[in-house]
Amino acid sequence: MDTADNTDAEALQTLKRLRGSIDNIDAALIHLLAERFKATQQVGILKAEHGMPASDPAREERQLTRLRELALEADLDPEFAQKWFNFVVAEVIRHHTAAADGR
Repeated sequence: MDTADNTDAEALQTLKRLRGSIDNIDAALIHLLAERFKATQQVGILKAEHGMPASDPAREERQLTRLRELALEADLDPEFAQKWFNFVVAEVIRHHTAAADGR
């Protein structure tokens, strides 16, 4: 086997290892999101039982500010963090609205 073949084999091994790490991180993210939605489901039920609005813009703004700061600390694009948060909040509000409507 020549040097180019060794380099290719090493690159493939590294790629396999990195992809394995990505797969593990993706699995952890899914489990964390499931836990988050379990908690927000409880919030939605509580809000519905007490006639509270599905959304809380002041809370959302505080969370967004906090998450953008965390993103900067983690060397993650804060715009990406904001897009992710906006998507999650939209889903949570949809669930809370459904809970309030008795669905």
